[in-house]
Amino acid sequence: MNITFRQMRYFIAVAESRSISRGAASVGISQSAVTEAIRFIEADVGAELFARHAKGVILTREGQQFLRHARNILDAVNGIRDGLGQNTHDVEGRLMLGATPIVTGYFLTDLMARYRQAFPAVEIRVVEERSDYIEHMLVNGELDLGILIVPGLTRPEALDHDVLLRSDMRVWMAPRHRLADQDKVSIAELADEPLIDIAREELQAVSEAVWKTQPNHRKPAYRSASIEAIRGLVGTNAGLAILPDLLYRPWSLDGDRIVAKRTREPLPTVDIGLVWRRLTRQGEAVTAFMETARGKRPER
Repeated sequence: MNITFRQMRYFIAVAESRSISRGAASVGISQSAVTEAIRFIEADVGAELFARHAKGVILTREGQQFLRHARNILDAVNGIRDGLGQNTHDVEGRLMLGATPIVTGYFLTDLMARYRQAFPAVEIRVVEERSDYIEHMLVNGELDLGILIVPGLTRPEALDHDVLLRSDMRVWMAPRHRLADQDKVSIAELADEPLIDIAREELQAVSEAVWKTQPNHRKPAYRSASIEAIRGLVGTNAGLAILPDLLYRPWSLDGDRIVAKRTREPLPTVDIGLVWRRLTRQGEAVTAFMETARGKRPER
């Protein structure tokens, strides 16, 4: 394999922005250079990594796999560079972190791994709770930071936040579903379909926003707090679900059992944010975690 780190960075920029033009702008080079880099990577790995459409590009299953490996490689290289540039072992202390269950399961683990690798002397404690209780603990000074789905904070006057990841919502369905051959589906087309709703309070506001323009939609046929149960129901064609890309894993068995379709109507995104108490002076360990987390910027 002759792929360079620079080409990987170009690929990641396009994958995160879902547009060659926006990806090129984010790394400050020409579109032709980015296009050439992607062509080189695809030729080298022997697979098409992006599916092109009128409004941009979307990752194929092979593209999702390559993205995961490219991020791991560049994170490792950056970790080596950071380690040589400063003695991160000198950073000590304790970090009290709060997160909701979905954040813990689908976002936090990779971030924690990068932080532990760079700052091994810091003691980390994670509290997994409901969003409102994490906000309460932040305001009371019981937690240093929270990683929550935002907006939707109940105490915005006391808390600040940065968006770390912006995840689009899509319609999950079985490959044999009658709508599976369409590039995009309309929310109105789902009115007569059995719907599978996720019973997680952290996603409730987003789910309600999806349906507020469809006053006649039916109540969900199934409602479950288990994401794995929802995967199974969708995969067996028991119904449809509208869930964020954050939860979709096209490089796994999901790619064979479930297809995720964009909608013709714009949908709200699920934004994961780093949250802290306003006007708080942060210690070195907390600041280091904030800088590590901000290394993954939101999609444009």
